Amino acid sequence: MSARGTVDWLGVAVAYHERTKHRPGRFARSLGYMDWATQPDPFRRFAGAPELVLPLGSTDGGPPLDELSAGCLPPAAEFDALSIGQLFRDSLALSAWKEHGETRWPLRVNPSSGNLHPTEGYLVARSIPGLSDFAAVYHYRPHDHLLEVRAHIEEVAPALFEGLPPEALLVGLTSIHWREAWKYGERAFRYCHHDLGHALAAVSYAAAALGWHCRLLDALTHDELAAVLGTGEQVGPEAERPDALLLLSRVEPEPLCSRFRPSNRALDVLGSVTWLGSPAPLSPDHEHWEVIDEVAHATERRQSPRDSYFTPHSVTQPFELTPRSGPARRLIHQRRSAVEMDGTTSIGKDSFERILLATLPSPGHLPFAALPFAPRVHLLCFVHRVSDLDPGLYLLERAPGAASRARAIFREGLLWERAEVSPALGLHLLVPGDVRQAAKLVSCHQDIASDGVFAVAMLAEVEPGLEVHGAWLYERLHWEAGAIGQVLYLEAEALGIGATGIGCFFDDAVHEILGLRGGGMQALYHFTLGGRVDDPRLRTLEPYAHLSR
Repeated sequence: MSARGTVDWLGVAVAYHERTKHRPGRFARSLGYMDWATQPDPFRRFAGAPELVLPLGSTDGGPPLDELSAGCLPPAAEFDALSIGQLFRDSLALSAWKEHGETRWPLRVNPSSGNLHPTEGYLVARSIPGLSDFAAVYHYRPHDHLLEVRAHIEEVAPALFEGLPPEALLVGLTSIHWREAWKYGERAFRYCHHDLGHALAAVSYAAAALGWHCRLLDALTHDELAAVLGTGEQVGPEAERPDALLLLSRVEPEPLCSRFRPSNRALDVLGSVTWLGSPAPLSPDHEHWEVIDEVAHATERRQSPRDSYFTPHSVTQPFELTPRSGPARRLIHQRRSAVEMDGTTSIGKDSFERILLATLPSPGHLPFAALPFAPRVHLLCFVHRVSDLDPGLYLLERAPGAASRARAIFREGLLWERAEVSPALGLHLLVPGDVRQAAKLVSCHQDIASDGVFAVAMLAEVEPGLEVHGAWLYERLHWEAGAIGQVLYLEAEALGIGATGIGCFFDDAVHEILGLRGGGMQALYHFTLGGRVDDPRLRTLEPYAHLSR
């Protein structure tokens, strides 16, 4: 409590981050074993809600990834049943089933820590030709590729969409913390928001493939978002946390659209809407992680951000992405999280540059065009096997001035030599030499971090951002890291190599390498790219062979 008796939400968020750090010999608190009897159902269903079946669409073709990444969109598709089906097929749907012996499990287009998928998707739309003749809020059910009607909103739709482009859809994203906490315990809140960032980026790419612009509407409060998505009455460990609302538009929206908030009139009418269906139980029992409830409450946004929040920065040097073959849709659906790297594959410096350039928040470039806030996540690169580039530890600054800020809080003795790469890349060599063992050590001794082409530790400017804007920014830092991860996944697929996020890492071991002082930067997410080794024992099955349509 502060001197005035108000809760120190920022302090709660920072304390949570410190408490949930993995350390050698002491991992963040979890059960320590897999309680299979309470394993949550990976698919939320709203029992009793009317269902609208979506067309399956295509898993190939469409624009090249290069064009979408650079913001070159095809002609905008109409909003209809086919395009809505394609949107969800390319973002939140199943991508395959894996089978080993008598065990089967689904994979999805959007990545998830432990394949646990805490993220749920919603659609808020007026009438959709070929699908519905009414305005509604829908829940997307990926197992069956259909929409569940949660509420009819004919009366509120004109007021709700007021101030948005005339042809617009809203996509909502929520999180069920229990799905991750079941396995990962207290650290699960972090992973939920990494996954939210993956999903946000996945929707951005899927929308772009249809010629639609995607923007995060990031001025709504927690309660306003809950009112729009109908999650306000959910309680208990399986409740959905309303996280994000995305605007999809057939025309490029005005920058002020990012500051959209529903009017009081719209909120009043939403308060009297009848919500259809009830969430089916996911588990027969639960382990309660009080610290997750605490940080979730602390990071709720209680008022709209200040204007200074909506000032996205970009790289100062214009650049173009070198062309690569491969339609985006095929790459999106073939993406898999690697489980092992071969330890021998290498890539050229031009490919390495291309991957890093794709992570920069340049104007119009996906998926960062969807984010209305300044980048605060930078890449610490453990380079192992890039031809014509010395191995070593490098820092990529993703915002102007980040290297100067880092230099002030890193230890003395680092090299800080500007790498001979594209002028648009602020890439600095800190420590030359073989850093494979260091990458492995800080990633919980996992070989996958040292056996790849390069590994990444994402460093976020945590406390400085929270002090300016509030505890709610903590979630968005994870979203930014997750969005970067989705870029790395797709860039790896386009290059013909594998990638995977690494949620287990020793936070402070990364800081010790850099001699980091204070909370100016914190390790937030790890990633690795390299020659993927697939398990020949696993069979891959079609994602929707179980459907009759």
